[in-house]
Order: sequence, then structure tokens, then C-alpha cells
Amino acid sequence: MKGFLAGFTCCEMRKMKKLLFGLLSILISGCTGYPKNINPVKDFDLDRYLGRWYEIARLDHSFERGLEKVTADYSLREDGSVQVINRGFSTANQSWKEAEGRARFVREADEGYLKVSFFGPFYGSYVVFELDEANYQYAFVAGPNTSYLWLLSRTPEPDDDIINRFVKKAEVLGFPVDELIFVNHE
Repeated sequence: MKGFLAGFTCCEMRKMKKLLFGLLSILISGCTGYPKNINPVKDFDLDRYLGRWYEIARLDHSFERGLEKVTADYSLREDGSVQVINRGFSTANQSWKEAEGRARFVREADEGYLKVSFFGPFYGSYVVFELDEANYQYAFVAGPNTSYLWLLSRTPEPDDDIINRFVKKAEVLGFPVDELIFVNHE
């Protein structure tokens, strides 16, 4: 490697360092965007959002594949970030699976736009784009693109009206609603 670098001028080395730093920054923060047609909710109140949520519907992805009875518990950490504990029952293994993460606001604390990490410095978007503002009983959540979508509820069996609203809105926004998984909580 030393011989390889010896052929570069000081100016070229600085440019290479900037390029590598830029690429690393993109890799670390590249998953904190969100679909262009999604808008995070305003007047978001983290204190009201904390607590247990039941996952009602989701798009499939490897880290929750095959899980039922999925819940997400949010609590405030001493450093001001949010502790996230996702838990679900694997029917294949007949055992509970749990993942602990940390969430932080991307911009302002009154906007439903957070980034969540379960793997060190790598974050993914958590964008609340619809919320029951009166009682915080349901939330529509997206990730960095239209491959990530969740319907969360404070109860394992929300009203059919909420589920239908979620599916219709998600379809209008370009999510593949025909691929939704409705989570069993029995």
C-alpha cells in the first residue's frame, strides 16, 4: 500500500481523503432519508409516543421475517435518545426474538422524523407520516424508501377503519400494499 500511495501528490491525497470521507458519510447516513411523497407529522410529542405499540401490518424484511405478536416499546434514555425494544415470536423456532436499538430525532423534536440504529453507527429512517393526534392510538410509519412500512397501534386489534385508511393511504403513496403482512397477535 505504501508504494501505491507514494505515487500520489499531497493535493491528490487530500482529494482522496475527502472522497473516502464522503463515501463513508453516505454509507452511515444514507438510510436516513424518506420517500419523496411522505411528510413527517408536525407537532409530534415524544412523551405521548413513548410506551408499547403493537405492529398491525408491515412490509416483509429480513429482521422481522416469520415473527408474530410483534411489539415495539419506546422509552426515554438518560442521554435524551429513545430506547427501542422490538420483540416478536418466531413460530419456526417457537421462541421470542428481541432487538434493542436507539433512536434520535433527525431534525426538530416536534417532528415525527427519527433515525433508529440497531447496529452501531448505522441508522435507518423512522418517519411517522400519520398519527392519531388526539389520543396517539395509531401511527403510520415509513422507512428510507417504499420498501419499509408499518401500521402501529396501542391495541393488538385496532378498528377496521384504521386498517383500511392505512392501506388506502399507503397505496396512494406508492407502497406495495399487495405485499403487506398483517401480524397475528393471538
